[in-house]
Amino acid sequence: MPKVSVLNMQGAKVSEMDLSDAVFGIEPNKAAMHTVVVNYLANQRQGTQSTLTRSEVSGGGRKPWRQKHTGHARQGSTRAPQWTHGGIALGPKPRDYRYTINRKLKKLAMKSALSAKVAEGKLIVLDSLTMDEIKTKTMAGVLKAIGADSKTLIVLPTVDEKVIKSARNIEGVTTALTNTINVYEILKHDKFVVVKDAVAKLEEVYA
Repeated sequence: MPKVSVLNMQGAKVSEMDLSDAVFGIEPNKAAMHTVVVNYLANQRQGTQSTLTRSEVSGGGRKPWRQKHTGHARQGSTRAPQWTHGGIALGPKPRDYRYTINRKLKKLAMKSALSAKVAEGKLIVLDSLTMDEIKTKTMAGVLKAIGADSKTLIVLPTVDEKVIKSARNIEGVTTALTNTINVYEILKHDKFVVVKDAVAKLEEVYA
């Protein structure tokens, strides 16, 4: 059973916490994580890119010259793809890149990502994270004290506007809730900071 230190906002150790083997102690499945990350990125694509085909560009209604005996190659329109200002052949059109993967694979990938952070020593558990006011400087000081002043994902159990707004202007720092985190964000960030109450929620959902 993985064991981690619980820190306060000053970076001092206040206790230790046992983590669930089923969520934070499995052998990370790289294939599952890769599949889920590729799916996440595909689902983020807008798919709005579009080019004009020969039927959509203006002009080209008249055959530029007669079919035979001109010395030119035969042409039916000045808007064919080989002409300047002609339509694009086989160009992209609006499409939906979204696709679904099964729930068991998503769950395995999430547990793998969480377990990987524990194995790498990049999971930091805080006993609490509260702010008296919206203050970026204060939040930056907390992150520095706990050793998370690089790319950091902060996971909160509930919405806390003061914490979220204090962290949003710090480069490389992202805040999320237990029900909004995803495998891509976990793997993308170097440090994974979780409030103690959020750990219990994660174990409840993914155990």
